[in-house]
Amino acid sequence: MEIEKEVKKMTLGHEFGAGAACLKCKDKCEGFELHFWRKICRNCKCGLAEHNVQMNSEENKKVGKLFEDTKYTGLIAKLKTDGVSMYRGNAVTITLGGPATAHTVLPATAAAAVPHTTITAAGSVPPAAALGGMASGGVQASSVGAPPGGVQARPAPPGVAPVKGNTASVSINSTTANVVPVTKDEPLKSVTYDWAPPVANKYVAVRYIELLPPEKRPVTGTEGAAYRRQQMARQLPEHDQDPAKCHELSPAEVKQMQQFVRKYKDEALGVGDVRLPEEIALVQAAAAGQGGPGGAKAAGLGTVGLKGPAGAGGAGPTSAGGAVGTAATAGAMTASGPPQQSFSCRRCAQPMRMGDPAVYAERAGYDKLWHPACFVCCTCEEMLVDMIYFWKRGKLYCGRHYGDSEKPRCAGCDELIFCNEYTQAEGQNWHLKHFCCFDCDLVLAGETYVMEQDKPVCTPCYMNNYAVKCAGCAEAVEPEAQRVSYGAYHWHAAPQCFKCSGCAKVLMGQRFMAVQGKLFCSVECKKNTPA
Repeated sequence: MEIEKEVKKMTLGHEFGAGAACLKCKDKCEGFELHFWRKICRNCKCGLAEHNVQMNSEENKKVGKLFEDTKYTGLIAKLKTDGVSMYRGNAVTITLGGPATAHTVLPATAAAAVPHTTITAAGSVPPAAALGGMASGGVQASSVGAPPGGVQARPAPPGVAPVKGNTASVSINSTTANVVPVTKDEPLKSVTYDWAPPVANKYVAVRYIELLPPEKRPVTGTEGAAYRRQQMARQLPEHDQDPAKCHELSPAEVKQMQQFVRKYKDEALGVGDVRLPEEIALVQAAAAGQGGPGGAKAAGLGTVGLKGPAGAGGAGPTSAGGAVGTAATAGAMTASGPPQQSFSCRRCAQPMRMGDPAVYAERAGYDKLWHPACFVCCTCEEMLVDMIYFWKRGKLYCGRHYGDSEKPRCAGCDELIFCNEYTQAEGQNWHLKHFCCFDCDLVLAGETYVMEQDKPVCTPCYMNNYAVKCAGCAEAVEPEAQRVSYGAYHWHAAPQCFKCSGCAKVLMGQRFMAVQGKLFCSVECKKNTPA
């Protein structure tokens, strides 16, 4: 019964984005008009992502559905009107700085390697041994279009003194640190991000974004925000998870697709966890010191069982979860802690800089970490949008390429193929009903076709839209016909076309001169032929 409902509600939403201008073709496109099954514009053949369509609501619904019935339901909210799951995202405006005393805090052992991070405090900076992970003063963060309470601080582990509201702290290594006062005031600076890692410490969030390539930073209204929107559409195709967005699936195909979606939600889907490597090392050391597991089994979106450090008065396990990817504990660490460690990125093998955040993937294990810019799909090597990943056999995938690794994808409709019968042509896979002319949709089974820009087109469409013109007879050159090409000019390889414009000598196999599409057998013929 549920499968029948899915079949009945299938739609491609042809009205969505109708008439939107193409950002790639400009005035050449008359406006977006969705092809009824290709997921492209009928007018210019570009995708929806290449058109100026405001997709926030649709994208949030898509990602909301992706996170339904998973451990990541904390990232979505149900609409009261129709019960649709909406992705909360994490659009925020972050304000840093202020007319107060500023200090630079650096670990003493790595002062030369760590860039100065200025933190504005509303009061005094505590001693190095009392610095923790939650920046309090001088940081204002407001959620943009997200429900309140989306980002919460973690409770402090036992034995860790909380930081009061009139002090500022930054997450540092447990070694001693230098506190250097900055004499001049810092002006307030507010930046709005379409998305930022949902960590409680906004300085860590800003530092994460600073570590991304400038053209990929999701600052609202910039090319980085546009890049994020394009990757959201590209990496997470809604037709990879929702049968209602597919073209005419049978009940058997709907059932197979539902099983496929359930499988990857249970076994592969994850969201990156932004943490400080020093914090993870502290968790691992604390767990090991109390006879716990050797590796940090911290769930990126859940809780970490912690025992208090030595001298904590025998406090029991404490929840350290709450916020997605919270990068620092909401308290101040004592000077004692794990020995100095070095951390290397799994992708580039380069060391992490002291105090910089890293990205962890729970399904990979917390013994692996990535630079923010290195947290990419192993196939397309694009940054994983909003850190949404799929983990398989030791590799990170985006949603699209995880699907490609599991199922063949139809080159016609861009959907994964769940039926037993399909065709392979030109190194690609096709639904039988979708192996059609790219221009007129004629089914090409048993027909002659020509591959044009990796797309099959029937012979009539090729002759009308793609065939080159013979400079001799001015007729289109058939795809199967032999031809001679010279620069931008083409001729039928026939005596009546490939001949001297002066004396009509056939030039097949002969030396010739070509001048603006005209052929000559010699300089004399060229001189004697009127221009």
